[in-house]
Amino acid sequence: MALPLKPLFFFSFVSLVSGSYSLLLPVTKDAATLQYVTQIHHGTPLVPIKLVLDLGAPFLWLDCSSGHVSSSNTPILCGSIQCLTAKTSDSGHGGGTSTCRLSPKNTITGLAEAGELAEDMVAVEGSEMGSRFLFSCAPKPLLKGLASGTVGMLGLGRTRIALPSQLAASVGLHRKFAVCLSSSEGTVFLENEIAGTDVSKSLMYTPLLPGQDPNSEGYFISVKSIRINGRGVSLGTITGGTRLSTVVPYTTMKRSVYDIFTKAYIKAAASMNITRVESMAPFGVCFRSESSEPAVPTIDLVLQSEMVKWRILGRNSMVRVSDKVMCLGFLDGGVDPGTAIVIGGHQLEDNLLEFDLSTSMLGFSSSLSTRESSCSELKLNSIFKGSL
Repeated sequence: MALPLKPLFFFSFVSLVSGSYSLLLPVTKDAATLQYVTQIHHGTPLVPIKLVLDLGAPFLWLDCSSGHVSSSNTPILCGSIQCLTAKTSDSGHGGGTSTCRLSPKNTITGLAEAGELAEDMVAVEGSEMGSRFLFSCAPKPLLKGLASGTVGMLGLGRTRIALPSQLAASVGLHRKFAVCLSSSEGTVFLENEIAGTDVSKSLMYTPLLPGQDPNSEGYFISVKSIRINGRGVSLGTITGGTRLSTVVPYTTMKRSVYDIFTKAYIKAAASMNITRVESMAPFGVCFRSESSEPAVPTIDLVLQSEMVKWRILGRNSMVRVSDKVMCLGFLDGGVDPGTAIVIGGHQLEDNLLEFDLSTSMLGFSSSLSTRESSCSELKLNSIFKGSL
C-alpha cells in the first residue's frame, strides 16, 4: 500500500507492494514570474526548500547559506568518483584535497557563478529514509530573478547528476520521467513501468535529439514544418533545432521563422473574422476577443513525418491580456538566437510529456483539453496503472 500523498509541495518516494518506486513532485506556477516552482525536503535536520524547476538544467543548485546549515552536507573533493560523475572541469585535478567545482547557472537571467559540488540528504515522504544526492552550492547573488522564496533551481536535464539519472542510479528506476505542467498545479513523476489509462496509451512519440552544442543538456526535437488550420506554412528548412523549456514563459522563434509564421496566422485569423488590434508587449500579435474560450486557428507542429503532429489549440496558443484582448503567445526570438524554436511553458501546459532517456524518445499527448481534462485535474493513478 502506498504512503499517503500530501496536497502540495513535497518530494516523495512511494514504496509499492511490488517493490517498485514512484517519485511524485507537485509543481505550482508563480504568478509574478511565470516560473514553475517545486519544493523538496533537504539536509539534516530536514527542512523544506523551494526551487525553480528547469527541464533542461544539468543539476540541482541552491544557496547553501540561505538560513539553513545542514549537518549532513558533505563537500566533494576533486578526483573523487562523484566529481568524475559530474564531469566538471577539474575532475582530475586538485590531488583530492580541494573541493570539486561546478558552474551553476541561473537560466532565467543567464548569470553563471563558481560553485562547489556537494552531497546531502533528500527527504523521503512518510518515513525517515532518504537518499544522498549530488548538487552544487551556489553564491546568493545567483538567486536574483528567481521566484520569491526560492533558493535555487532543480534540473531535469540529460546529465548523470540531474534528478532523473540520480534517481535511476540510487533506487533502480528506469531513466524515464513525465511532466504535466499547469497554470495552477502540475506534476513531475517517475516510476519503473509506464503503462496506464487512455491518456498514456494514446501518446505519440518523437525522437529526442542532441542540440547544436554537443554539451547541451536540454531536450530537443525536430520540427519539420508548421500548419495553421491545416494549411502548410512555407518556412523552408528550420535550422537550429527546437528545444523544450520550462523557464521560457512563451514559445520563441527565430525572426525569419516568426515573421512568416505570424503573417500566416494573421491571415488565418482574418478568414475566421477575428479582428486584429494593437500589439501589447511582449506580444507582437493581438486580437479582439471577449470570449473566455475563443475559436482561433489551430497550430500543428509537424515532427518527423506528416503523421506525427503536436497540435496547439487556443488555450495554449493565446494569452488573455485584458477582458477584450487576447494575444498570440509566440514571441520574436531575434535574428540569431541559436535555437530556431523554443517551446515555452505556456505551450507545454496541460500536455502530458514523457521523457525516456534510455531510448531518447519523447511521448506527448497534445492538449488534455481534448479529453476534457487538464494537468491540475490529473491524478497519478489516472495516468499510470498500478502506481498507487
